Amino acid sequence: MAFHDPATPLGENTRVQERRVGIHAITVTTGTALAVLTGVLVAACGSSSAPDPESSPASTPAPAQPDPRAMLAARVAVAKDQRYVAAYTLTVAGKAPRSILVSIATDRTWRVDVQGGALGGTADVAIANRPEGQYQCQINPPGTCVKVAASGKKLPPAIDPRVQYVFVSWLDVLLDRQIPLSVAPADPLAGTAAPCFSVEPGVTAISPPIDPGTFCYNDNGILTAAKLPFGQLTLTGEVVAAPPTISLPGPLVDGTPMTTAAPPAPAQPGSSGSRPPSIAPSVKTSH
Repeated sequence: MAFHDPATPLGENTRVQERRVGIHAITVTTGTALAVLTGVLVAACGSSSAPDPESSPASTPAPAQPDPRAMLAARVAVAKDQRYVAAYTLTVAGKAPRSILVSIATDRTWRVDVQGGALGGTADVAIANRPEGQYQCQINPPGTCVKVAASGKKLPPAIDPRVQYVFVSWLDVLLDRQIPLSVAPADPLAGTAAPCFSVEPGVTAISPPIDPGTFCYNDNGILTAAKLPFGQLTLTGEVVAAPPTISLPGPLVDGTPMTTAAPPAPAQPGSSGSRPPSIAPSVKTSH
């Protein structure tokens, strides 16, 4: 390569470099060098990997996860407005299935018939609620009714089958966001394809507002299944129209209600201090 002699004057297109390649000569002038350098710089800028802010898609925020408690409350709100008659099976481990019949009348009175709901499973009872009070009625064999509590109140534990709360007072608990509850989606229970939710009381109390368990409601607000400490409820058959009101299935008497527990076994003949047990053990009730 030949370098320029400083004594030689430079012009705009003065030859500054000459190189022989084969029989051809490549001549680079000052103007040509500037043009090549400019092209290299432009090419380097064009090949940059920086994204064009105008062509880059805007980041999409992740969709909000649904609130299980709100999802359950939406179905319970529909359930609270329903009026119907529906039959269920109550399954308890180690025992034969029992029938439950739920009637929610048009005027908001209600009745829940519980097969084997008293005397250790040997007596069928109905728990009926009317504005003037709440009643326990023997229904198989047909018997009388006894007032056991004020309307809408909890029953004394000794006579309480607890099944009725699933269809009445616990609906208000599930709807009340002020009551601390832990709610999560749950796998469907056997016998239903409806969405299910596990519910746990958020506080430890002597008398929690609701039993822990799993509740399943269909789109019409009908409970299709529930798994609770006292057993699993499963809807059986078709849901039918509600009656206008609930009537007591027997005459009202001023008597003693039946307990859920079986009466004590009769004492063996000849044993000292024996006496026949009461068919309906005494239970203090609210009148």
